[in-house]
Amino acid sequence: MTKNPTWISDWRPEDEAFWNATGKTIARRNLIWSIVAEHIGFSVWLIWSIVTTKLPQAGFHYSTDQLFQLIAVPGLIGALMRFPYTFAVTTFGGRNWTIFSAAILFIPTLSLAYFVSQPDTPFWLMLLVASTAGLGGGNFASSMTNISFFFPDRMKGWALGLNAAGGNIGVSSVQLLTPILMTLAVFNLFQATPVDGIFLQNAGLMWVLPIAIAVFGAVFFMNNLTTAKSSVKNQLAIVKRKHTWIMAYLYIGTFGSFIGYSAAFPLLIKTQFPQITIAIAFLGPLVGSLSRPLGGWLADKIGGSVITFWNFMVMAGATVGVLYFVGQKDFIGFLSMFLILFVTTGIGNGSTYRMIPSIFREENLFKVRGKGDAARALALKTASIESGAAVGFIGAIGAVGGYLIPTGFGKSIALTGGPQLALAIYLGFYASCLGLTWWFYLRRGPQGEGASSLAEARV
Repeated sequence: MTKNPTWISDWRPEDEAFWNATGKTIARRNLIWSIVAEHIGFSVWLIWSIVTTKLPQAGFHYSTDQLFQLIAVPGLIGALMRFPYTFAVTTFGGRNWTIFSAAILFIPTLSLAYFVSQPDTPFWLMLLVASTAGLGGGNFASSMTNISFFFPDRMKGWALGLNAAGGNIGVSSVQLLTPILMTLAVFNLFQATPVDGIFLQNAGLMWVLPIAIAVFGAVFFMNNLTTAKSSVKNQLAIVKRKHTWIMAYLYIGTFGSFIGYSAAFPLLIKTQFPQITIAIAFLGPLVGSLSRPLGGWLADKIGGSVITFWNFMVMAGATVGVLYFVGQKDFIGFLSMFLILFVTTGIGNGSTYRMIPSIFREENLFKVRGKGDAARALALKTASIESGAAVGFIGAIGAVGGYLIPTGFGKSIALTGGPQLALAIYLGFYASCLGLTWWFYLRRGPQGEGASSLAEARV
């Protein structure tokens, strides 16, 4: 094997000797650069969560509902992008697709830099520009699908959790750094005129160099796996699997909440607590990102379904707390409850993602019980292909929360003057997720029932 071949044909992560000799080093290198590219993708995806809060003072006359739409549309486009991105890895190769998906991020960043300096831009055109930020949302699906092939099953919870956290924390990066870097003229080479001391163009220009670094890293340090090649038809088999759709629903509750709340949080603070600086908004996605590997680790130790069940319980309680404190106009209480909510979205992200490969492994092994080692080996390979596709597909549906939650807040404020109606609907949704988790993954029914075997396997 050459030191860093573009394509690797011999890949056996479950073989401990192979893993310790060569597999571990290659897998970790690919994981590192996958995290870099995905981190920037998330940052670009959520740029508008900060930019929208500054548009009114830059001379843009958009309504509150329209501002929430500018936040929500990238979430919808990002979710839609995840479908083709999921299958791109097994078609084009993980390295090749990472190069493309990172390079294409120049479109949303440079177009943002131009149009935010044009206050006469009509809303429909600004909505179109904002929608291109959704390209950054697609990166997660291809990145997670790719990394799932590199690691042995016993380490997938940790590896996927780390990969996802590294990406998710890009949300916190963009919300922490953008307000600071928008005050520096150096990014636009001192060519622009600031509005109220802010260079709004910097929100896009600040990512140009990081994107170039991500492309460079993917070109020189990542690999494609021939063992990860599969036809789209074989992968689409997951669409017919019941558990694909159940887990997608649960993932709207965990990741959909994370990305939706992350996008809406700065503008929600600005509308409900105008005296508070939005600079504090980065704390939410930060704690949500940092808690994601914890969710994966706990799921590896205890079982993904158990962690997911109790996590939805705490999510529901924190939502009740947010509802109470936003009504009382108590910012400290509101922030505390929201931070707990963000932590639970992270833990739930990790635990639900750990459930996916476990469910597909148990389902495929169940079909070949008593049929010998050859059938078992084929079942495990099928499970790997299917869970890789399911990880991306479920991630795509879950990302719809990035559109639904900001839209819900915008409509709720427009109709009732506050976000309480939206929060009540989200609370009902978490209750339904709780019921589904118990019914399909924790309930021990009569022998032979699907729920029985999955509960015993502690998926």
